[in-house]
Amino acid sequence: MGDGADTGTETGAGAGAERRVRIVVEYCEPCGFEPTYQELASAVREEYPDIEIESRLGGTGAFEIEINGQLVFSKLENGGFPYEKDLIEAIRRARNGEPLEKITNSRPPCTIL
Repeated sequence: MGDGADTGTETGAGAGAERRVRIVVEYCEPCGFEPTYQELASAVREEYPDIEIESRLGGTGAFEIEINGQLVFSKLENGGFPYEKDLIEAIRRARNGEPLEKITNSRPPCTIL
């Protein structure tokens, strides 16, 4: 019976523990998206200094974000860039072990008229 209580305690501790989060941002370098990646990476590191965030060169027009291997944002699908607050919220969910949802809000890419 004592084992059951211990297991319950372990489960409770495990549920409250923060999970490791790894972010990969795939972006189009010739499109000039590197500064957007750097800005986003900086905001993420400021909020979560222990987060692993890395970049990977992607195809034309790409700015795709994966958290722990799951695609959570796609510029190819949305046509814009993610808001920092939405990505921070997705990271918070991942750290807490909550299910991830795709980020569908996006800000339009800068255009020069």
